[in-house]
Amino acid sequence: MSGAIRIAIAGYGNLGRGVEAAVGKNPDMSLVGIFTRRSPQDVVPLQPGTPVFGIDALDGRDGDIDVLILCGGSKDDLPVQGPAFAARFNTVDSFDTHARIPEYFDAVDAQARAGGRTALIACGWDPGLFSINRVFGEALLPDGATYTFWGRGLSQGHSDAVRRVPGVAGGVQYTIPSEEAIARVRGGARPELSVRERHVRECYVVLAQDADAEQVRQAIVSMPHYFDQYDTTVHFISAEELARDHGAMPHGGFVIRSGNTSADQAQVIEYGLALGSNPQFTASVLVAYARAVHRMGLAGQAGAKTVFDVPPGWLSPKSAAELRRELL
Repeated sequence: MSGAIRIAIAGYGNLGRGVEAAVGKNPDMSLVGIFTRRSPQDVVPLQPGTPVFGIDALDGRDGDIDVLILCGGSKDDLPVQGPAFAARFNTVDSFDTHARIPEYFDAVDAQARAGGRTALIACGWDPGLFSINRVFGEALLPDGATYTFWGRGLSQGHSDAVRRVPGVAGGVQYTIPSEEAIARVRGGARPELSVRERHVRECYVVLAQDADAEQVRQAIVSMPHYFDQYDTTVHFISAEELARDHGAMPHGGFVIRSGNTSADQAQVIEYGLALGSNPQFTASVLVAYARAVHRMGLAGQAGAKTVFDVPPGWLSPKSAAELRRELL
């Protein structure tokens, strides 16, 4: 398609497949190809005509890729890939280890500025869309408190972290919010809730052959930034049970701001998502923001960016005049 934004995918798991599908729903975009660490001949794309390359084939391709969407995991892949690719391409990623976002931003920013590229990090629904709504809530109700609840749903980042534990052959992680805590916040109260009081985490794990179950359990529940602050339960199941009962990837959650505009007037703002497929929705967010990154790159806005830096209108394929006429 002439004039289309040229998108490439780095990594082809659940998120990469979602990006391929999402690009197909955006007529102003075209897919240059999938770039994978696996053998290209072992990858079967959703569309038979989608070209597949080894990851090393990205060398020298910066001239025909407008935005490279990074679909690796936050625990081990993106800390390496994010800065490396940001030096050569405009990039978008969904880095979601909240506690490490500042250091990851700095690492990507240094490389993107050196290469004159635009790199949007931590883009998805949380961090991402929920982050924006936390900012809205604080700005609109300065006398208040913000609460974020996730789930019930399957977390991609936490599931990836579980699968990387030695002795784990497969696994998923579910985040489960406290219904009692949600009800209190929706009712206008401002309770002080610890991390443990807001959510619990449940893991379903297939052990590798000869792995020690207790060692695996301890490695999971003590993992910093992922499980150490939560009440976490680890269930050991068979590979057949994992495939049969845990193949779907639903998720969602709420951002709630409870505050007062006067002494006798309480207000509650709520933003919520109910997702049938976590990776497909996250992929759709990445693709919309890839459009904005392309525009920011053309405007010479080099360096690392977050969703706080992106004008909402730049996510849309519509012109500013169309947005004013149709959506304002």
